[in-house]
Amino acid sequence: MNEQIQLIATRIKELRGIADLSAESFAKELQIETELYNRYESGNTDIPVGFLIKVAHRFKLELSSLLRGDEPKLHIYSVVRKGKGLNVERRKQYKYESLASNFIQKKAEPFVVTAKYDPTNSPLEFNSHFGQEFNFVLEGTLMIIVNGHEVVLNEGDSIYFDSAYEHAMKAMNSQSAKFLAVII
Repeated sequence: MNEQIQLIATRIKELRGIADLSAESFAKELQIETELYNRYESGNTDIPVGFLIKVAHRFKLELSSLLRGDEPKLHIYSVVRKGKGLNVERRKQYKYESLASNFIQKKAEPFVVTAKYDPTNSPLEFNSHFGQEFNFVLEGTLMIIVNGHEVVLNEGDSIYFDSAYEHAMKAMNSQSAKFLAVII
């Protein structure tokens, strides 16, 4: 696994230790199987952004604190130039670019997400996290499945949904899709 995942896993383990929580009790609190939690904490498995958001909220941290290991500092405004956001590569099929990682006390987490086209048609990895999510397609065609409902979005289309429901995205038409995702 890559070094960034290892560092994030170490931060999670340290936070759990400081809170004097066992892996079992923390996994139960996060509503995941202990075995899966242990894989995340080992740093040998990709860690979904939804899981990281749950951990950050549990410890009242900014998501960027888990991702980078430092605290955001800006509180009036934050500018991110094209392609210069904090890259968060959590899963093979998605590339996340955080657009507000250095802004303190955010009310939402905005990302530009690239869903890579998968010619092998691998099974989708579903995710869920508390809150709501807004996705706006910038390039390509994206199929999103929310709670078993399939919706195909083209450039300029958007969807807003309760992200507590299982959801996954898939690039269509033999090309990657890029979309703005705002997690609230």
